[in-house]
Amino acid sequence: MNIDFIPRLTSSGDWATLLFILTFVLLTVNRNVFAMRFNDYIRLIYSDKYLKIYKDSSNLKSWFTISMFFIQLISFSFFIHITLSYLDYSNINSIIDFLKIFNFLTFFILGKYLIEKIIANFFNINEFTDQYNLIKVNYRTYLGLLILPVSMFLFYTKTQEIYIIYVVLSIILLTNLIMYSVILKNHQKLILKHILYFILYLCTLEIAPYLLIYKLLATSKF
Repeated sequence: MNIDFIPRLTSSGDWATLLFILTFVLLTVNRNVFAMRFNDYIRLIYSDKYLKIYKDSSNLKSWFTISMFFIQLISFSFFIHITLSYLDYSNINSIIDFLKIFNFLTFFILGKYLIEKIIANFFNINEFTDQYNLIKVNYRTYLGLLILPVSMFLFYTKTQEIYIIYVVLSIILLTNLIMYSVILKNHQKLILKHILYFILYLCTLEIAPYLLIYKLLATSKF
């Protein structure tokens, strides 16, 4: 009698639990170490007090901003990972697939930032670019906080309700519209002075990269 041994493949989400715990530890540390700043930050969605107080470009390199940026990377990576799993591009329980997304997102954002700095130096608009990046980081890290509990819910419930992802995508779009309206309001004189550079900047670094990623996903498997 021939016996065929078939390996039993198991998957675990323990790695995800550890990452979620890490994000909450970082949030707790920020909440206690930067109590006043954190309280102003969580009101960012309806108040610009935080932007007015912490408007100096040196805040880009502060521990608070860097740690919140790291939380944003984890949150966005999880949401992208879950979304791709709905489209059968990745395995929701695979830490390898998650790390691919996390690494790609990290290099994409940092590479984009370096290109922005090069363009800013070339057109002599460093002041505007620093302020623009600071506002962008603040809003997108805040968006990462909003998405984090949704990602946790989608990961652990394994729900197939695709409309939840559409709702989150709508929130992302709305938050970006708010962000750009704030930037236009606060820097309208500078933008009008360099309107052609600003349009080139948006088309090159805020629209084209995402269109290329969409094209890549539409034509190939993850």
